[in-house]
Amino acid sequence: MALKLYNSKTRTKQDFAPIDPARVRMYVCGPTVYDFAHIGNARPVVVFDTLYRLLRLNYGADHVIYARNITDVDDKINARAREENVPIADITARTTDQFHADMAALNALPPDVEPRATGHIAQMIAMIESLIARGHAYAADGHVLFHVPSMPDYGRLSGRNVKEMLAGARVEVAPYKRDEMDFVLWKPSDDQTPGWNSPWGYGRPGWHIECSAMSLAHLGETFDIHGGGIDLIFPHHENELAQSACANGPGTFAKFWMHNGYLMVDGKKMSKSEGNFRTVRQLLDKAPGEALRLQILSTHYRQPFDWTDAGTREVKTVLDHWYRLVDGVTADAADIPATVRAALEDDLNTPLAIAEMHRLAHAAGQGAPDAARQLRAGGEFLLGLFGMTADQWLHWQPPGKALDEAAIQARIDARIAARKAKNFKEADRIRDELVAQGIQLEDGPTGTLWKVLS
Repeated sequence: MALKLYNSKTRTKQDFAPIDPARVRMYVCGPTVYDFAHIGNARPVVVFDTLYRLLRLNYGADHVIYARNITDVDDKINARAREENVPIADITARTTDQFHADMAALNALPPDVEPRATGHIAQMIAMIESLIARGHAYAADGHVLFHVPSMPDYGRLSGRNVKEMLAGARVEVAPYKRDEMDFVLWKPSDDQTPGWNSPWGYGRPGWHIECSAMSLAHLGETFDIHGGGIDLIFPHHENELAQSACANGPGTFAKFWMHNGYLMVDGKKMSKSEGNFRTVRQLLDKAPGEALRLQILSTHYRQPFDWTDAGTREVKTVLDHWYRLVDGVTADAADIPATVRAALEDDLNTPLAIAEMHRLAHAAGQGAPDAARQLRAGGEFLLGLFGMTADQWLHWQPPGKALDEAAIQARIDARIAARKAKNFKEADRIRDELVAQGIQLEDGPTGTLWKVLS
């Protein structure tokens, strides 16, 4: 079937037809690197990684360009550097490495291009100059601001009117603004704050201009898909669209806008004050990354998602079963099940794709020909699963906690010997001893397997 995607801009599900099938282009807003990524940051990474895999399958890996930026100039970064009394570059280097490690643990492919804001200051200045020349921006008191009334259809992406936008945004009141909705493109820096020389003095860019300049530099004036969380639709994406369309001409910028829904934890908005703030690193200390990935994909990307520890245990158990079924099985792209692919081609319907994976798992368990190979192919090539061997998966332990596998196997051998001797009391004692250590035994036709309890 044709790939259909929900376009936030038109508020409809549309057939996706790339501008150039030989160069399919997608831009996704990446992290501001000042701290560990939280599970809300991980959701768009996993969602758009799944779309990236599907696009690569449909158009060829060499014909898809996925750009995801790093915001490494921001007031939050400046504040963290002052707190720790270290250079800002130390903060951004450390947290970028942490982000990469955590996303790799979720089995997310690296993007083809990962531009950094600090590497595109010249492009930002050039775009600002163009906006001023076209009458869409003005310099005032060391700042440059985008003049919102200069764009008559401002608000078309988020679907908000000016009154709603004012109510929903933290609008800075400043005497140099011509209109209260005007937003900053460039702002002055003092001696203690990162800055660059510009026609308007020593300063730094506003947040919104960064993504407009980076997407232009790497994907061109118009590209296929712009993605991110629903929390970014206003003001960030609204302002990106305004800047880019006014600088490059009407009708330019992204053709499709895609937004994943909000994330909650235990039914509440995630926040440190609620005590339910979860970083990816904290969660990776409790479960392997593929379990977190499958948990994220279990809810349709446009729907709100409620993260729970019980949900993590459930998907871990599912993957325990699937890993056993695909153990020793190899597959290639030709084995990808049509039903799983069709589910994803219907606006990334991952819950339906997972339901199809369950159906395949049941068939594989019943010995159906090709089912295990299709299960592996659907997980490996589309859902980003099965990156380990079955032993690695079933024996997974949190970082820093290593099991003595030889000692465990010795206890299993002792239990097998006790059972052969019909000493079932001793066999049960060994089993219970291992359970107390967090090891579960499973007797099957091929022998006794063990796994770490979730």
